[in-house]
Amino acid sequence: MVIFDSNGNTYYLKVKEGNNMRQNILLECAETGERLYLTNKNKRNNPERLEFKKYSPKKRQRMMFKETK
Repeated sequence: MVIFDSNGNTYYLKVKEGNNMRQNILLECAETGERLYLTNKNKRNNPERLEFKKYSPKKRQRMMFKETK
């Protein structure tokens, strides 16, 4: 951010960007390898890899989806 004062001096301020603790992750089906779902997680509260039961259109049933990088 640039600020000009009344004397014509220029000041540069470094604006701190937000502390993004949330990280976007892809969920991959453990059996078929499909990567269908995109979600996010808080790195501080959930450091381990996430696992969810989600619907797999290829198998037409709920399957285990695991976090991938």
